[in-house]
Amino acid sequence: MNMLSKIGLRSGAGGQVSVLVRGVSTTPSLQAKTQAKNTGKNMVLVDGVRTPFLMSGTDYKSLMPHDLQRYAMIGLVNKLGLDKSLVDYICMGTVIQEVKTSNIAREASLGAGFSDRIPSHTVTMACISSNQAITTCLGLINAGVYDVCLAGGVEFMSDVPIRHSRKMRQLLMKVPKAKTLGAKLSLLGEIRPNFLAPELPAIAEFSTNETMGHSADRLAATFGVTRQEQDDFARRSHQMAADARDKGYLTDIIPVKTPKGKDFISVDNGIRVSTEAQMAKLKPAFVKPHGSVTAANSSYLTDGASACLLMTEDKAKELGLTPKAYMRAYTYVSQDPKDQLLLGPTYGTQKVLKQAGLELKDIDVLEYHEAFAGQILANVAAMDSDSFAQNTMGLKEKVGTIDMSKFNLWGGSLSIGHPFGATGVRLAMHTANRMIREDGQYGLIAACAAGGQGVGMIMERHPDAKL
Repeated sequence: MNMLSKIGLRSGAGGQVSVLVRGVSTTPSLQAKTQAKNTGKNMVLVDGVRTPFLMSGTDYKSLMPHDLQRYAMIGLVNKLGLDKSLVDYICMGTVIQEVKTSNIAREASLGAGFSDRIPSHTVTMACISSNQAITTCLGLINAGVYDVCLAGGVEFMSDVPIRHSRKMRQLLMKVPKAKTLGAKLSLLGEIRPNFLAPELPAIAEFSTNETMGHSADRLAATFGVTRQEQDDFARRSHQMAADARDKGYLTDIIPVKTPKGKDFISVDNGIRVSTEAQMAKLKPAFVKPHGSVTAANSSYLTDGASACLLMTEDKAKELGLTPKAYMRAYTYVSQDPKDQLLLGPTYGTQKVLKQAGLELKDIDVLEYHEAFAGQILANVAAMDSDSFAQNTMGLKEKVGTIDMSKFNLWGGSLSIGHPFGATGVRLAMHTANRMIREDGQYGLIAACAAGGQGVGMIMERHPDAKL
């Protein structure tokens, strides 16, 4: 019996867990406990795409975020030859929202030519927003509400909202109430020079006011991760991504042609293999002058969008579609946003493996979000530490040793880029496509997110899967 066939839909500690599995061969007692929550359906990932991920301020800079999301959605439809009327629901993730299109899923779906009768909503959960979009759809499918859902996400860092100062905003809100010229001139007289200072967005924790880079630097120091190790890992990421690109493995990319562009954009433009000497010249970016996190061993601001098609296995058969993977399990975790901000992968990995009855050695493909090289290496060390497991996580033994021969073999966020709202689908597609290409059965996704949160997901290759 497949070890995953015994698992039902259940909640773990703190009610943070949701698990989706194959609804066959379950023991009567477990089936009786879960049948009210679990429809017994196989949820599958049919396929997914993404636009090329580009460094912010480059070829996408004249667009709006819903344009990018629209490109990804149209690209998925064209790749699969999908009848858009078959989609029941659309959910997309994003983090820094354009105020004119706050429900970007809706605006993008209309722009992509989907029926206005298809409900669409947007979720935000920092760097795991499109993971959340995926699992939101899986929950709806599992509950029997819908059969076919579209999930994905977008981030557009080339044009982020920049606000007036609060005092200026309050003054501007009074303008409509000023009916006479005198009243309007009076308001004008209230303006002070400091009112005109803009409020720039910052990638910082609201609760701690600490940037994520500072957190990464402290985390690396806590686990003894050296600058050299971080630079080496970042260089590995870029080399792996360059190799995968050159070998034609990054088949989730769909070409994009912008209105002002002369040619189609078909590759990620942030992949750059630097030498050890070049990386060593860079100064610390956050903790100066002695920090170890630099621009070269951190992920960069990125524009990009992704989309994937999710449904029941029965529906895929009905439609003549061949899924790439089963979506087997998922969990979300949360820790202290100050001292454990970036340790979500460690907690998520442990919890999702426990749910599935698997160990790290059972996993064939590992795809972890690389926010910073120091963050990744600190998580690898934490998972391999009995002391951390026992004293911090309250476990009897360590999570396990990461086999780097299975880890992010096509590069990661450090090299490919990290559009916050889109990365989750990129991780899922690399996992699915790697399982097929490497003849693996199980894949595990893990990622950290702002607020001390994280995700763990397990996928299983579909027996009929093909590239």
